[in-house]
Amino acid sequence: MSVVRYDKQGPVAIVTMNRPDYRNAQNSAMTYALDSAFTTAVDDAEVKVVILAGEGKHFSAGHDIGTPERDVDVSFERKAVMWWDHVDRPGGDQRYAREMEVYLGMCRRWREIPKPTIAMVQGACIAGGLMLAWVCDLIVASEDAFFSDPVVRMGIPGVEYFAHPWVLGPRAAKEVLFTGDRFSAQQALDWGMVNRVVPRESLTEETLRLAGRIAEMPQFGLALAKRAVNQAEDLMGLRTGMDSVFGLHHFAHAHNAEVSKDSLAGLDARSMKERQ
Repeated sequence: MSVVRYDKQGPVAIVTMNRPDYRNAQNSAMTYALDSAFTTAVDDAEVKVVILAGEGKHFSAGHDIGTPERDVDVSFERKAVMWWDHVDRPGGDQRYAREMEVYLGMCRRWREIPKPTIAMVQGACIAGGLMLAWVCDLIVASEDAFFSDPVVRMGIPGVEYFAHPWVLGPRAAKEVLFTGDRFSAQQALDWGMVNRVVPRESLTEETLRLAGRIAEMPQFGLALAKRAVNQAEDLMGLRTGMDSVFGLHHFAHAHNAEVSKDSLAGLDARSMKERQ
């Protein structure tokens, strides 16, 4: 079974994460399958809008930190950054190289897709799942969607793609990080993180309707408008802020490795869920 599906409906490409048994947890195989699907959509002149979806009850539970298909020891393709492979590298070198490529680097690459992207979110959108939604230009969430970044429980100051202050605002970002609590689709709407909240049964229909409306606009105009807003965000410090926090993220990993049994402070998917 492919971990990512690719479909087209007229001018709209639908890229679907397809690990529903693991709540679409993101391993490296999924990362590169997503990148391949996005590349297909970019290269197809007929595609004007890309939707990112998750199969099953949940959009994404975040990074894969405990499934049988976790592939942290598998070489990556190095499409996002020019750096060495992480396999056989020791300690922090290994973690830094891998996460710079498969998490931060890939998310930055996808943010620059020159076609409008829409995250279609239902159920859980946790930690690394937030990253996948945040790189999209728009987010349409179902009423049952919920969000959180609970990694401060690991002593880590947030996920690798640290967009929190820009997508939530500083005070909401601090509340989300300091508490690790879930927040609802309605709260995300109030904070300006999502564009629309719709009934679960209408999620696909409403997202496709929005995509169709956008697809009526000139493709080059859409690309330039997207680039203009992204550049404005970067002028407000998004990229340099992420660079600085990525260093803090890995300082936290290294600290955990010194004072506990591993870089995740001994926590796994099950223990993280139990603490929510």
